[in-house]
Amino acid sequence: QVQLVESGGGLVQAGGSLRLSCAASGSNRSINFMGWYRQGPGKQRELVVRINNGGSTNYAMSVKGRFTISRDNANNTVYLQMNSLKPEDTAVYYCYADIGRRTYWGQGTQVTVSS
Repeated sequence: QVQLVESGGGLVQAGGSLRLSCAASGSNRSINFMGWYRQGPGKQRELVVRINNGGSTNYAMSVKGRFTISRDNANNTVYLQMNSLKPEDTAVYYCYADIGRRTYWGQGTQVTVSS
């Protein structure tokens, strides 16, 4: 059974940094895309960034230049370095992984940025 375990959320002041990590386990199949969505208060879930197993990335315009995704394929782990955080980055961040034809989700981790 595939599991995605996230860590690294928390409370930070505006301008600060946080690093999220997400480790996938329970599958011996190749993982195509891994990445992060987020859902802020009263907002729809939106794609933040994704990375494929070749290292190609897609960033939301709102985070480009501030967030950096990286991936350790050997350990099926993805990281999200978030710098210059803004109050509007406050959200629950969900890790996901595309394995075969299915998408798997982490439990979500809260990121709160105070002004």
